[in-house]
Amino acid sequence: MALFKRRTVGKPGEWYYCLKHKKVEDGPECRAADRFGPYATREEAAHAMDTARERNVEWETDPKWHDAGRNGPDED
Repeated sequence: MALFKRRTVGKPGEWYYCLKHKKVEDGPECRAADRFGPYATREEAAHAMDTARERNVEWETDPKWHDAGRNGPDED
């Protein structure tokens, strides 16, 4: 018996962006590993790659994620 049931039909109002097909989906059409979402609107899903790019830049420039040394901030 599977621990999680695969959901093939989305809830009303759920939008996804498929990374494999590079398109917006109304509900989960493709497998979870190939999509971003859920988003509340089609517009949000359409800008999923922009949102991911912005979050990557924020992460790359966040000083909390870039310690002074490999073993911690106290290393000189």
